[in-house]
Amino acid sequence: MQLVEYADAEIMMMQLADHLAGELRSCLTMHDHASLAVPGGTTPGPVFDSLCGTPLDWSRVHVLLTDERWVPESSERSNTRLLRERLLIDRAAEATLVPLYAEAETPEEVLDDLAAGLAPELPLSILLLGMGEDMHTASIFPGADRLDEALNGEATLVAMRAPGAPEPRITLSAGVLKDAMSRHIVITGHAKREALERARSLPPEEAPVAAVLKGSVIHWAEG
Repeated sequence: MQLVEYADAEIMMMQLADHLAGELRSCLTMHDHASLAVPGGTTPGPVFDSLCGTPLDWSRVHVLLTDERWVPESSERSNTRLLRERLLIDRAAEATLVPLYAEAETPEEVLDDLAAGLAPELPLSILLLGMGEDMHTASIFPGADRLDEALNGEATLVAMRAPGAPEPRITLSAGVLKDAMSRHIVITGHAKREALERARSLPPEEAPVAAVLKGSVIHWAEG
């Protein structure tokens, strides 16, 4: 694990976007396409705002989410909606979105189809993760109903229900996250920094982010 500290969050988001763009360019020199997996939520938005205007061959970049809330794209809670509004615009509008949601009552109904669509993207080229104060990452939550499957199973995708999560989730498994060729975790604030330090000495069952800390670059700013 490598920890990179920044003077403030605005600088961090801009520099992280530049770094991800550089990794995408390098990947595209060696491969037909690059897969970029990113989180939803509030933290990564400023990264997307900077990254979307970066000049590179976006037509060869395949963008996917690390996890999704099981809500339609019309919902303000949809991570797919966030991608369309803040990342898949400007130059990045040429990128291909690999879906992590389909119209169905429950994620289990379309889990196999969504996993099949992800297969050509694995292993992930570049992965950006977030982390909650409860030490979850993607939608791998402590106390979730399929936590062991998400942490230790061989599935690409896991449907997840967790205390405090108002709707079902779908998430990339820890195995997929760990296999990414380049992995970054972005966090802000003292509470999350303290949670990160706790996670370093806890098992993944208590701190799911611990499953992916080894080999990750952690980007942190106070706020």
